Amino acid sequence: MSESKPRGRAPVVAEADIRRQARGLLADHGPDAVSLRAIARALGITAPALYRYYDSRDDLLAALRSECCDELAAELSAQVDALAEDNGLVQFFAICRGFRRWALANTQEFTLVFASPGAVSGSVSQRFTEPFGRIFLAAAGRLLTSYEITTPATDVIPPALREDLLDFRTELLVALSESGQKFPAEKLDLGVTYLMTQIWARLYGHVTLEVFGNYPLPLSDPEVMFDAVLADLARSWGLTQD
Repeated sequence: MSESKPRGRAPVVAEADIRRQARGLLADHGPDAVSLRAIARALGITAPALYRYYDSRDDLLAALRSECCDELAAELSAQVDALAEDNGLVQFFAICRGFRRWALANTQEFTLVFASPGAVSGSVSQRFTEPFGRIFLAAAGRLLTSYEITTPATDVIPPALREDLLDFRTELLVALSESGQKFPAEKLDLGVTYLMTQIWARLYGHVTLEVFGNYPLPLSDPEVMFDAVLADLARSWGLTQD
């Protein structure tokens, strides 16, 4: 009767090893390539062994998304801190440019954070508790408190949107309060709320078109077009960008 061979111990892995493999799969092949099975194969362990760290693939992707948001926020904060002048408009547009640069340099991370199903689910206040959201919210708050901005009159806002905008305004005020900003509630009227929604739509839309190569015409210098969009935004607010 042959003696049974002792079972070898499963390799010990750290959560940092799992994250490193997951980020590699994300960067090389996109969010769809990130799977527990692929990570386990790369680490020489079984997929069930990963459940001690993550309950599911969705749990792992949520952790990766949070990590990417932290990195983006840290990068944008460093850029704002490096600015020589304390100017709300300059700071806001520096953040917009930094967001575009990060998106173009980290297209798969951008896809996971901003363009995956469910990536921006949840309430406004929940999204603005994330580091990246807090930075944009703080920048918008500084801009609105530092300048007299031209905003759309209430009567030009489509009536069908007004209830949604009022709900959005309520959540924005909560997020501003929780962020510690002393932002006067009376300045966040329906017109300002509508304007903030349009700003994000234009910024996100432009960057998304660039990231996915869907801009409607070939540009020899896309950054010039982006700067023109920012300048146009400033003019529409009744401001001039230095």
